[in-house]
Amino acid sequence: MTKEQIIKNFDPSQPGLADASIFGLPFSAEDSEIIIIPVPWEVTVSYGAGASEGPEAILDASFQVDLHHQEFPELWKLGIYLDQNEQTEKWVADSAKYKGLAQPIIEALENGEVIESLPALQSDLDKINKVCKDLKDEVKERVLYWTKKGKKVALLGGDHSTPLGYYEALATQHHEFGLLHLDAHMDLRIAYEGFKYSHASIMYNALQLPQITKIVQVGIRDFCQQEVETAFEQGNRVLVHTDMDLKAEAYTGKTWEQQCDAIIATLPQKVAISFDIDGMYPWYCPNTGTPVPGGFSFEQAAYLLSKLGESGKEIIGFDLVEVAPGDDDWDGNVGARMLFHMCGVLAKNNGLNVGQKIKFNRQ
Repeated sequence: MTKEQIIKNFDPSQPGLADASIFGLPFSAEDSEIIIIPVPWEVTVSYGAGASEGPEAILDASFQVDLHHQEFPELWKLGIYLDQNEQTEKWVADSAKYKGLAQPIIEALENGEVIESLPALQSDLDKINKVCKDLKDEVKERVLYWTKKGKKVALLGGDHSTPLGYYEALATQHHEFGLLHLDAHMDLRIAYEGFKYSHASIMYNALQLPQITKIVQVGIRDFCQQEVETAFEQGNRVLVHTDMDLKAEAYTGKTWEQQCDAIIATLPQKVAISFDIDGMYPWYCPNTGTPVPGGFSFEQAAYLLSKLGESGKEIIGFDLVEVAPGDDDWDGNVGARMLFHMCGVLAKNNGLNVGQKIKFNRQ
């Protein structure tokens, strides 16, 4: 059956197909324009757990997302496919195994121990750093596999350590690009708790790629002295819009539209988006690993991303990370809807047909 026939025979007004891929869409990977690579990984989590279950929670919730999106009503026709395979299952198993090895290391550090003086823990730390590097390399390879087939590729974490291999893959294809980083945290710690590939070190590690010429951070409200020093050392390569500064501007009359325009203006021509779900107000995803009071709303984030998509900048990819399920479907529901919006922004920005925005009669 051709893709046109599949589209004709599929009713987007009905609940998604239970045996289909993400959002209940009936397309194969080959028929899909957008491939999402799930990376269910959280080896180095240092506070709340559950991010490794994020991709599955988002998948489960995605079947209830109405496909007739106001801004991208024909997005679904492009095809969005979740790339689950045997490698994904291996990542799940390795994450659980090495997360177990990491916890005694974290506890020892909290008790003031020096890991180098504890041979067994140092050995485990070395193993963890190696397996995290292996994950990075495997993610990079998988991203390149799909991009070489002409697909638009996004990454779905897992904790925030997971997209480093994704950035490395982008760096092989783009001479220079920037990151729009939405987060409550700077993530500029150097080998946090001894873990070279810690979730708290993702932006520091990203800075080691010379192709990433700028990181623009939005929503930041938690950081340590080392991170501030790193940001200052980088000069204009790292621009930080803290939640405090954004709110202060808003309280004195600056609109969100004006703030978004200022943020986007500082980005280079090519941009990848990194969205840690804890950048939003904690009630959107209360079970995320390191929630912080404050933040921005779902609507503010969607507006910023849509603004970026329409700005003339080229969006080369995105990752969405740190969604962790709770006792209900709420976190997965929020994550699935943000993922769908981000797919629409990526597709439209790259010239794919997502339909015309629906403008309702309001008079």
